[in-house]
Parts: sequence; C-alpha cells; structure tokens
Amino acid sequence: MEYIYAALLLDAAGKDISEKSLTDVIKAAGMTPDEAMAKSVATSLKDVNIKDVIKNAQNVQAAAPAAPAAKHDAAKKEPVEEKVSEEQAAGGLASLFG
Repeated sequence: MEYIYAALLLDAAGKDISEKSLTDVIKAAGMTPDEAMAKSVATSLKDVNIKDVIKNAQNVQAAAPAAPAAKHDAAKKEPVEEKVSEEQAAGGLASLFG
C-alpha cells in the first residue's frame, strides 16, 4: 500500500512516477524498498492519469444509490432454526446403520 501512497504523493507533486522515484520516496519514509514492487507499481501506473482515476471514483461514489434500510434489517435478523422432533432425529440416525 505504501507504493500507492508514494505514487499519489509523486503525482500530487507533479513528479514522474518511476521505479527510482517510488524507491526514493519509500527510502525517505524510512522503509526498505522492494525493487520488484516498485517496478511493478511503476509499470502498472504507466500511462495512467491518477487525477482522472480519482475524479471518476468520486463521481461513481456520488452516483451510487444509498442501500435501502430493508436490506440492512434483513441482514440483522437471526436465522430461523428448523425444529426437528426426536422421532425424526432418531429416524435420521437409524438410516446411517441400514
């Protein structure tokens, strides 16, 4: 996650998001960088406009309808236990022994 934070920080500063810049930010934060992770993140974010991604995510969140209260109430209800008579239970056990 720290590599994503580093990328966001670099983007906010108007800097290039590269393997080296990500590694430098991670080092500056006092952590030991993982070269493979830095390379992976830099490659993944190549040609990605982070500001557009954030803007689109905010628009999606604003457009998402609120969940109806009924769904929340249904999730809180406890499951109903099926009542089984002793005879039914014994019959079920008897079937195990032929």
